[in-house]
Amino acid sequence: MKNAIEIKDLVKSYDNKFELGKISLTIPSGTIVGLIGENGAGKTTLIKLLLNIIKKDKGTIKIWNKDYLQEESNLKEEIGVVLDNMFFPEVLTPKDINSIMKDIYKKWDSNLYKNYLEKFKLPINKKINTFSKGMRKKLELATALSHNPKLLILDEPTSGLDPVIRKELLDIFLDFIQNEENTILISSHITTDLETIADKIVFIDQGRIVLDDNKDDLLEDYGILKCDIADFKTIEKQDIISYTKNKYYYEILIKNKEEKKKKYKEKTIDKITLENLMVLMIKGEK
Repeated sequence: MKNAIEIKDLVKSYDNKFELGKISLTIPSGTIVGLIGENGAGKTTLIKLLLNIIKKDKGTIKIWNKDYLQEESNLKEEIGVVLDNMFFPEVLTPKDINSIMKDIYKKWDSNLYKNYLEKFKLPINKKINTFSKGMRKKLELATALSHNPKLLILDEPTSGLDPVIRKELLDIFLDFIQNEENTILISSHITTDLETIADKIVFIDQGRIVLDDNKDDLLEDYGILKCDIADFKTIEKQDIISYTKNKYYYEILIKNKEEKKKKYKEKTIDKITLENLMVLMIKGEK
């Protein structure tokens, strides 16, 4: 399968306060890849490096096997972007945006854009300053999709939206990749959304990739072993990835869940969510 994105040994430092890297990552075409991690972990920095909004210190970034720095003007036609802090001037209307974008993108499709506005129930002649946060996110996505990109890069596209709107957007993302060539990289704190749509999960912590795997494999392979304080000493150290404890019991992050069920037959091993996994890996004791 052709790769949409290939990153190798990517490094970005900020005055010795934060360093992203070395990041190496491959994103196959036709997939949805979810990027997770707590605030400040490096997710937005990685996305900005991908889009050449900030300059890398070291490493290479290729999109469809082309060097992004050398082919940026051509590749931008193929990439749709929604950033968390993205905004249009509030005095504009969706109609104004159509006029602007058709002069920027060669493949801008005014009819497709108007179809998205109708689908999202967005008024074409009202100023953006009258729009709710949900309406603005829908407008950003309609704009990103209407020049027929092959790659969507999305930073918190469903943040702050109600469940109905989020479901609507997730369905659009799933439709987008149905041709098995289009690709999505989506950073989100709403891990339940990623459990619904993502094929692959990339987990960044303190500027490093700590997990990079198929989502279904992660959710099947990892588990949470629960035991009381007295039983904790019976769990072999090599079986403990990390753990949290409260007054009455321990929650232990384990791998090879089915194997551990056989090994610790009398213990409870629960299924894991992406949120559980992230919290235990970041906040759990080692």
